[in-house]
Amino acid sequence: MNSHQITYCVFGIVVFVGLLLDVGLLSKKSTIISFKRAIIQTFFWVLIAFSFFLFLWHTNGSKTAFEYLSAYLMEWSLSIDNIFVFILIFSSFHVKEIYFGRVLLLGIVIALLFRAIFITVGVALVNEFSWVLYLFGLFLIYTGIKMFAAKEESIFNPKQSKVYAFLKKILPIAHHDGGGRYKIIENGKPVYTILLVVVVLLGAVDFVFALDSIPAVMGVSRDKLVIYSSNIFAVLGLRSLFFLLRGAVSKFDYIQQGIAIILFFIGSKMLFEHWLNQWISEIVQLYVSLAVIFFCIAGSILYSIFYNRKGIPKEIQ
Repeated sequence: MNSHQITYCVFGIVVFVGLLLDVGLLSKKSTIISFKRAIIQTFFWVLIAFSFFLFLWHTNGSKTAFEYLSAYLMEWSLSIDNIFVFILIFSSFHVKEIYFGRVLLLGIVIALLFRAIFITVGVALVNEFSWVLYLFGLFLIYTGIKMFAAKEESIFNPKQSKVYAFLKKILPIAHHDGGGRYKIIENGKPVYTILLVVVVLLGAVDFVFALDSIPAVMGVSRDKLVIYSSNIFAVLGLRSLFFLLRGAVSKFDYIQQGIAIILFFIGSKMLFEHWLNQWISEIVQLYVSLAVIFFCIAGSILYSIFYNRKGIPKEIQ
């Protein structure tokens, strides 16, 4: 077994043990996650992610390690945008807080499957057709500009989404939580509860976000290990981050603009990579990318705190 295979094995073990601890010990079925527990779980996943960074530095060198760190921070910032939409979904369908944890867990499992498929397909496309990277770059620039200029009126309404409309057409839906179940019997017929609708919507939302995040992470690194690990660690920490930030994420009014600048920067870097490589070494480009990602995340959060525009948005009815 070579060093690369060992690294993959360690990554798999870390993810398995982390999930076992998070779900089995730190979380209990149908319990409300307190702010204190959310801090512990968030710290737990961030600690694991940064421990893996140190492990990569030791086994694969500083370049791979910093590529992973840049990719993880970028995916983590995109997760904050995810959380805002998740809050809208839970609010719109009036999901009881006691069911948040396990609904999120199932949604995150679906998200992991989507990410694995997207990453595998994306890496295969780039390996076969290198010009695909230019399409990814243009897409990220377009997404960044659109996101930066997005108006408050364009806020996502789950009950007006095409996914929800499609589910109502193909499934008999009971407009309640069924006591925490996804499927119940009413009048002798099986019907699906609103919890199943929420799980599907969470998966669909992450599917859309993956369209941005996978090309973006490939703009940081082409190493499959870096792409997989940064995405998976960011997604696994999404549940605890949701409980930590759900009362405050709506105050980060400018986080979207920070993410937009990151996407625009990464997209531009992908488009001009050939010329950049002739003038600037890859390691310097990596450090610049890491600095841009860090300052955009930190800057947008700090700016939101000191120049809060909207306050807490009203729940969608």
